[in-house]
Amino acid sequence: MSRRIVQSLCAVTLVGAGEVSPASVTDSLTIAPCLVAADGGADRLLAMGLLPEAVIGDLDSISPAARAALPADRLHLIPQQDTTDFDKCLRSIAAPFILATGFTGARLDHALAAFHTLTRHPDQCCLIIGPQDVCFLAPRRLQLDLPPGTRLSLFPMGSVRGTSRGLRWPIDGLAFAPDALIGTSNQTTEQQVSLRFSARRMLVILPSVQIRAAIAALVPEAAAAGGAGSQEF
Repeated sequence: MSRRIVQSLCAVTLVGAGEVSPASVTDSLTIAPCLVAADGGADRLLAMGLLPEAVIGDLDSISPAARAALPADRLHLIPQQDTTDFDKCLRSIAAPFILATGFTGARLDHALAAFHTLTRHPDQCCLIIGPQDVCFLAPRRLQLDLPPGTRLSLFPMGSVRGTSRGLRWPIDGLAFAPDALIGTSNQTTEQQVSLRFSARRMLVILPSVQIRAAIAALVPEAAAAGGAGSQEF
């Protein structure tokens, strides 16, 4: 197991080298104030006038200018080519949860790799934020508080079954798999949505405006402490 480079009592905003807006990072920091970059994500942050507490990765995409602008003790090289920088970060961070942005972007291979990494680290509570959506690996049991009519998509990363309450199209008795049945564009019909899964292989995708509801479901103690309060994301 890799050592935990970042050990934080508060949640972490993790920024990758993909497309990310300053507003998205600012909004993430209101929920997750510890700022970390994955390799070239450091350039993104420095361009926004933000200094990451740590930069983790194989450091092959960070620019020389960014290297020079950062204290040497904030650069953490993990010289592996068989894992992505996102993977390196997830196994190197200990925090209540992680908000990851800049990992979906324009390249489909990067987005797929990020979703794959979520399934490789089921012990890590991480939510990937895209331009319109938030995605996370579902626990075996999940209860979400969402407005009726909210879009809720399910994408299996392996064979998995489940049950549901509060969805327009219930999933009871269905066998999901990446090359078989998937659950795109379901919809909530009740305020409380309950889901159960046979394994930690299902991704849940919600509109990004529901990120605080997702955090409240995944990390109840964060909601109780105000980490998933009423501010809009």
